[in-house]
Amino acid sequence: MSQDPELLRRLLRAKDRMDAASHEEWPVGRLARVSGVSEAHFARSFKEAFGVPPHRYLLTRRIERATALLRDTDLSITEIALQTGWKGLGTFGRTFRDVTGESPGAIRARERAAPCDLESVPACFLRAAHRPDLTIAVSEKRRQEADGTKESEETEVP
Repeated sequence: MSQDPELLRRLLRAKDRMDAASHEEWPVGRLARVSGVSEAHFARSFKEAFGVPPHRYLLTRRIERATALLRDTDLSITEIALQTGWKGLGTFGRTFRDVTGESPGAIRARERAAPCDLESVPACFLRAAHRPDLTIAVSEKRRQEADGTKESEETEVP
Protein backbone atom coordinates (compact mmCIF):
# COMPACT_ATOMS: atom_id res chain seq x y z
CA MET A 1 0.00 0.00 0.00
CA SER A 2 1.39 3.39 -0.96
CA GLN A 3 1.46 6.18 1.59
CA ASP A 4 0.76 9.86 1.13
CA PRO A 5 4.03 11.82 0.57
CA GLU A 6 3.00 14.39 3.19
CA LEU A 7 2.46 11.62 5.75
CA LEU A 8 5.85 10.10 4.88
CA ARG A 9 7.51 13.49 5.49
CA ARG A 10 5.81 13.66 8.87
CA LEU A 11 6.91 10.12 9.73
CA LEU A 12 10.46 10.91 8.66
CA ARG A 13 10.41 13.94 10.96
CA ALA A 14 9.66 11.65 13.91
CA LYS A 15 12.23 9.08 12.75
CA ASP A 16 14.87 11.81 12.46
CA ARG A 17 14.09 13.01 15.99
CA MET A 18 14.54 9.45 17.30
CA ASP A 19 17.84 9.17 15.41
CA ALA A 20 19.11 12.47 16.81
CA ALA A 21 18.12 11.70 20.40
CA SER A 22 17.78 7.93 20.70
CA HIS A 23 18.76 8.15 24.38
CA GLU A 24 15.51 10.02 25.16
CA GLU A 25 12.12 8.49 25.87
CA TRP A 26 10.00 8.34 22.70
CA PRO A 27 6.53 7.05 23.57
CA VAL A 28 4.11 6.80 20.67
CA GLY A 29 2.20 9.86 21.92
CA ARG A 30 5.30 12.05 21.67
CA LEU A 31 6.15 10.72 18.22
CA ALA A 32 2.56 11.25 17.06
CA ARG A 33 2.72 14.89 18.22
CA VAL A 34 5.97 15.39 16.28
CA SER A 35 4.24 13.95 13.22
CA GLY A 36 0.96 15.78 13.73
CA VAL A 37 -1.20 12.64 13.57
CA SER A 38 -3.10 10.48 16.07
CA GLU A 39 -1.22 7.84 18.07
CA ALA A 40 -2.96 4.90 16.40
CA HIS A 41 -2.47 6.34 12.92
CA PHE A 42 1.19 7.08 13.67
CA ALA A 43 1.96 3.58 14.97
CA ARG A 44 0.21 1.89 12.04
CA SER A 45 1.74 4.21 9.42
CA PHE A 46 5.27 4.04 10.86
CA LYS A 47 5.29 0.25 10.73
CA GLU A 48 3.90 0.30 7.20
CA ALA A 49 6.48 2.84 6.03
CA PHE A 50 9.60 1.47 7.75
CA GLY A 51 8.79 -2.21 8.29
CA VAL A 52 9.11 -2.15 12.09
CA PRO A 53 7.12 -0.60 14.93
CA PRO A 54 8.52 2.66 16.37
CA HIS A 55 9.68 1.05 19.62
CA ARG A 56 11.63 -1.63 17.78
CA TYR A 57 13.21 1.01 15.54
CA LEU A 58 14.30 2.98 18.61
CA LEU A 59 15.66 -0.16 20.26
CA THR A 60 17.69 -0.89 17.14
CA ARG A 61 19.21 2.60 17.23
CA ARG A 62 20.07 2.28 20.91
CA ILE A 63 21.77 -1.08 20.43
CA GLU A 64 23.62 0.28 17.40
CA ARG A 65 24.86 3.31 19.38
CA ALA A 66 25.83 1.16 22.38
CA THR A 67 27.83 -1.19 20.14
CA ALA A 68 29.72 1.76 18.66
CA LEU A 69 30.48 3.13 22.13
CA LEU A 70 31.65 -0.30 23.31
CA ARG A 71 33.95 -0.54 20.31
CA ASP A 72 35.22 3.03 20.15
CA THR A 73 35.40 4.30 23.74
CA ASP A 74 36.69 3.33 27.16
CA LEU A 75 33.43 4.29 28.87
CA SER A 76 32.18 1.79 31.43
CA ILE A 77 29.34 -0.46 30.34
CA THR A 78 27.12 1.22 32.94
CA GLU A 79 27.89 4.66 31.50
CA ILE A 80 27.16 3.39 27.98
CA ALA A 81 23.83 1.97 29.19
CA LEU A 82 22.82 5.31 30.68
CA GLN A 83 24.03 7.33 27.67
CA THR A 84 22.04 5.17 25.26
CA GLY A 85 18.72 5.47 27.07
CA TRP A 86 18.47 2.58 29.51
CA LYS A 87 17.56 3.22 33.13
CA GLY A 88 19.93 0.60 34.48
CA LEU A 89 22.64 -1.90 33.68
CA GLY A 90 20.47 -4.99 34.21
CA THR A 91 17.86 -4.06 31.61
CA PHE A 92 20.54 -2.92 29.19
CA GLY A 93 22.61 -6.10 29.53
CA ARG A 94 19.63 -8.43 29.19
CA THR A 95 18.16 -6.59 26.20
CA PHE A 96 21.57 -6.22 24.53
CA ARG A 97 22.22 -9.96 24.89
CA ASP A 98 18.72 -10.83 23.68
CA VAL A 99 19.17 -8.71 20.55
CA THR A 100 22.81 -9.36 19.66
CA GLY A 101 23.34 -12.81 21.15
CA GLU A 102 26.36 -11.55 23.12
CA SER A 103 26.88 -9.59 26.31
CA PRO A 104 28.16 -6.01 26.07
CA GLY A 105 31.49 -7.12 27.58
CA ALA A 106 31.88 -9.93 25.03
CA ILE A 107 31.15 -7.54 22.15
CA ARG A 108 33.73 -5.08 23.51
CA ALA A 109 36.37 -7.79 23.84
CA ARG A 110 35.69 -9.23 20.37
CA GLU A 111 35.63 -5.83 18.66
CA ARG A 112 38.89 -4.77 20.28
CA ALA A 113 40.64 -8.05 19.51
CA ALA A 114 39.76 -7.97 15.81
CA PRO A 115 42.18 -6.13 13.57
CA CYS A 116 40.37 -3.63 11.43
CA ASP A 117 41.18 -1.44 8.49
CA LEU A 118 37.87 0.35 8.11
CA GLU A 119 39.13 3.77 7.01
CA SER A 120 38.23 3.05 3.38
CA VAL A 121 34.70 1.78 4.12
CA PRO A 122 31.95 4.43 4.00
CA ALA A 123 30.40 5.08 7.42
CA CYS A 124 26.87 4.33 6.16
CA PHE A 125 27.97 0.79 5.18
CA LEU A 126 29.58 0.23 8.57
CA ARG A 127 26.43 1.35 10.39
CA ALA A 128 24.27 -0.92 8.24
CA ALA A 129 26.58 -3.87 8.85
CA HIS A 130 26.44 -3.36 12.61
CA ARG A 131 22.68 -2.74 12.76
CA PRO A 132 20.87 -5.41 14.77
CA ASP A 133 18.19 -7.29 12.88
CA LEU A 134 15.09 -7.27 15.05
CA THR A 135 12.67 -9.46 13.14
CA ILE A 136 10.68 -10.35 16.25
CA ALA A 137 10.00 -8.48 19.48
CA VAL A 138 12.49 -9.08 22.28
CA SER A 139 9.66 -10.17 24.59
CA GLU A 140 8.53 -12.76 22.01
CA LYS A 141 12.10 -14.04 21.69
CA ARG A 142 12.32 -14.43 25.48
CA ARG A 143 8.97 -16.24 25.55
CA GLN A 144 10.11 -18.65 22.84
CA GLU A 145 13.34 -19.39 24.70
CA ALA A 146 11.47 -19.94 27.97
CA ASP A 147 9.04 -22.31 26.22
CA GLY A 148 11.93 -24.13 24.56
CA THR A 149 10.63 -23.32 21.09
CA LYS A 150 12.56 -21.77 18.26
CA GLU A 151 10.18 -20.43 15.66
CA SER A 152 11.41 -19.00 12.43
CA GLU A 153 13.28 -15.70 12.67
CA GLU A 154 10.77 -14.44 10.13
CA THR A 155 7.94 -14.63 12.70
CA GLU A 156 6.47 -11.18 13.32
CA VAL A 157 4.68 -10.19 16.50
CA PRO A 158 1.47 -8.25 15.82
